[in-house]
Amino acid sequence: MSEDRDWWRQGPIYQLLVASFQDTTDDGFGDLPGVEQRLDYLEWLGARAVWLSPIYRSPFRELGYDVMDYEDVDPRFGTLDDFDRLLAAAHRRGIKIILDWVPNHTSDRHAWFRDACSSRGSPHRDWYIWRDAKPDGSVPNNWISIFGGSVWQWHEPTQRYYLHSFLPSQPDLNWRKPAVREALHGTLRFWLDRGVDGFRIDAACLMLKDERFRDNPPNPDFEAGGPPDAQVLPVHTRNQPGLHACMAEIRALVDAYGVGRVLLGELFLPVEDVVTFYGEARPELHLPLNMSLTSTPWNAPAFGQAVEDYQRLVPADGWPVTMLGSHDSSRLTVRAPGEQRRVAAMLALTQRGTTILYYGEEIGMAGVFIPPERARDPQGRRTGRNRDPERTPMQWSAERNAGFSTSSSWLPIGTDYASINVETQRADLRSLLGLYRRLIELRRRDPALAGGTQRTLECESRLLAYERAAGGRALVVALNFSAEPQRFTLGSKRGRILLSTFLDREEACGRTLELRGDEGVIIEIAS
Repeated sequence: MSEDRDWWRQGPIYQLLVASFQDTTDDGFGDLPGVEQRLDYLEWLGARAVWLSPIYRSPFRELGYDVMDYEDVDPRFGTLDDFDRLLAAAHRRGIKIILDWVPNHTSDRHAWFRDACSSRGSPHRDWYIWRDAKPDGSVPNNWISIFGGSVWQWHEPTQRYYLHSFLPSQPDLNWRKPAVREALHGTLRFWLDRGVDGFRIDAACLMLKDERFRDNPPNPDFEAGGPPDAQVLPVHTRNQPGLHACMAEIRALVDAYGVGRVLLGELFLPVEDVVTFYGEARPELHLPLNMSLTSTPWNAPAFGQAVEDYQRLVPADGWPVTMLGSHDSSRLTVRAPGEQRRVAAMLALTQRGTTILYYGEEIGMAGVFIPPERARDPQGRRTGRNRDPERTPMQWSAERNAGFSTSSSWLPIGTDYASINVETQRADLRSLLGLYRRLIELRRRDPALAGGTQRTLECESRLLAYERAAGGRALVVALNFSAEPQRFTLGSKRGRILLSTFLDREEACGRTLELRGDEGVIIEIAS
């Protein structure tokens, strides 16, 4: 396959929050020059691409997902010239740059929304979604914001409600209007013209809403304490008719810039719906993101079944994508603590498809306690589901502030940074970071891992094993999800251990293999 055309199949893609990666201006916020400063590390690790959190001008009420200007860089992150330098420096190292694109909503400070609020007859009025109150003055329907409460916010000057799927300061755009689609397509062209390599589409499944604004049905399985929007089933607010056509239009625009660009899409949908976004009548997303593994319980049966179902559902011309963590889910170490972090690393990097790594996973960064006075996440304040602990600054060294900044950081730094940091682990060949690098290197050079088939061999209470094969070469991955030793049987086959998660054995093995507690191995099967 063409390396230039299909680089996104190789991976891994490294997701990072610019605000939390490296501060070079001593204001407590990471910035684009900071990402450039750390490109040597990302190249050493083996990252094929970097997915940046939103860098656009923003009030930063929601991590930059509230955009004021899609075609400029927020001053806290730098300038457009800083972005251009980062892009050029990344490309010199063979690293691609993916931007987080936010098409579902803008900030209420965006010029479009300010104009829309000026009068009912303003040019941008129907670029957003407005509805009259019911005769009794109540909200138009029962739709619930992901951050809690109604999606409808009353606008007193023009006497109508506007819709917001997230914060009231994040009004939803009206994607049923051609002018809106064209304006947002223009923002993609702006960055593609600068040479960006792709986009991750935020909240992709929400971009269209039911044209009749019908109530969502109640969720009979809702449990107290669950996400507030789960009180109803999102029948009329997610994955609406016409969404596939929107994705196909975006794909055609990106493809017009030639091969080598990629589209990822955030789709909080059942896996059987996620895989339809590869496209049927026309190509859509290169990598529809399967978010299910970011919340799958950490045990062999749950992961084995989730992985098998997903791999089976991906169409023959599609390419799977695996991510175990993100900026919206708890740190992987919360679900896979201790030495299970190593098992998680091997699982993520031996799946068929592209792996997305969330910054800090490779050193085992854990969730950080955030005192109330330092909380930043608006969802946490509204629902109690606080995402700040997984968004804290990268831990680079045992120096003050973990080498992230010389000043106080925008979020607290983990108290374990003296040992859980890049510098310390880079010097230890058997560290967790060392394991990630070995796995990435092996994946790149072994055809069975880079592009082979995948078949489950065993999935029981404590052990998950699967085969990766390509061109007559076969590897077996066996993962012990428990702290107790487990026995794995290769059957009539014999092989050799290529890699253990403990990085301490490479040896021939017979038909039966003893796995130590918390150990995973990759076995090369004798031909």
